[in-house]
Amino acid sequence: MSEANAAISLENFADIDPAENIIIKGARLHNLKNVDVVIPKNQFTVVTGVSGSGKSSLCIDTLFAEGQRRYVESLSSYARQFLSRMQKPDVDYIKGICPAIAIEQKVSTRTSRSTVGTLTEIYDYLRLLYARIGITFSPVSGKRVKKHEVSDVIDHIEKQKEGSKVFIYFPQNTNGNLEETLKNASIRGFVRVRIDGKISKINDLLESELPEEIDKVFILVDRIVYKSGDEDLLTRIADSVQISFYEGYGDCFIKIEDQKEIKFSNSFEMDGIIFNEPTPHFFNFNNPYGACKTCEGFGSTIGIDEELVIPNKTLSVYDGAIAPWRGEKMKRWQKNFLKVAADFDFPIHRDFQYLTKDEKDLLWKGNSKFKGLNAFFKYLEEKSYKIQYRV
Repeated sequence: MSEANAAISLENFADIDPAENIIIKGARLHNLKNVDVVIPKNQFTVVTGVSGSGKSSLCIDTLFAEGQRRYVESLSSYARQFLSRMQKPDVDYIKGICPAIAIEQKVSTRTSRSTVGTLTEIYDYLRLLYARIGITFSPVSGKRVKKHEVSDVIDHIEKQKEGSKVFIYFPQNTNGNLEETLKNASIRGFVRVRIDGKISKINDLLESELPEEIDKVFILVDRIVYKSGDEDLLTRIADSVQISFYEGYGDCFIKIEDQKEIKFSNSFEMDGIIFNEPTPHFFNFNNPYGACKTCEGFGSTIGIDEELVIPNKTLSVYDGAIAPWRGEKMKRWQKNFLKVAADFDFPIHRDFQYLTKDEKDLLWKGNSKFKGLNAFFKYLEEKSYKIQYRV
């Protein structure tokens, strides 16, 4: 029973209004033992309990079955022949019930990575929500990253005063060859270009001595005098902006008389950084994008515990103090060490607990003749895909 109805006395059902509540009296199906329940209408009610407590018996086999049965009985005999008939539940009576719909009945499979969100499936809807309302900010300037559309440029121009002169450009890299860049622009139908803030005709520039060390020029697509309410002019602006976005690889520049030049981009970028647009996959906790490079997003790492590597410090290296070297497969590491130990005077018969710090460091770090335990575990990590190396 919901918290809102916790104060309702179930001893006298006559006091409960079936127009506002669903009243179940004496439910005895399966695990239910003469249960009386009042469920409020127009609210979310959650039925919860341990396995075998009768949740499905109450919700599906009693409440849904009776609601569906009554709805089917209200239909014509012709319509009823196409619908399955549900058995009347074992209950004294149910009042205030409406036609019922059961969306899904299933047993959830829980894993170590399950959360309340995944088990209830609300997590999928939250991912969709965040992907739609999420706003990306540039870590450089802190400004909002936005992918501009043609309508954004038109909205900006429409805010200008009547008679404003508007210039529409797109950037073009010269790649060290200004003459070739200008010729290509002329072939594509463009007439004017802006270099160092000055607008010139392309043909005039080609007939004169070109300036040197120009890395980028701005090709003029259109120049207009803004008139509010002119639909033909707005269509012309939209076409010019579309051309700028296409020719400028997503960039369009708007210059209005003495105002500062404004850049629009239909790429999702800001401050020279191209960002990925928010998608539901971004908000999946299994997504490696942005995860810690050390733990790869799992929150834990595999390390080496010296106490497990050398569990019995009363043993010497010769007697098998290093546990991973005791196996048949890895014993060759111990044999290789014992062969060269005399070359650097390592006491192979001394108990590990009595070794000096330098001698212990030698075991872990190795030297020119012996690779050491660190190299040994790195070798195992590289071979971890083979089951015989998993220790």
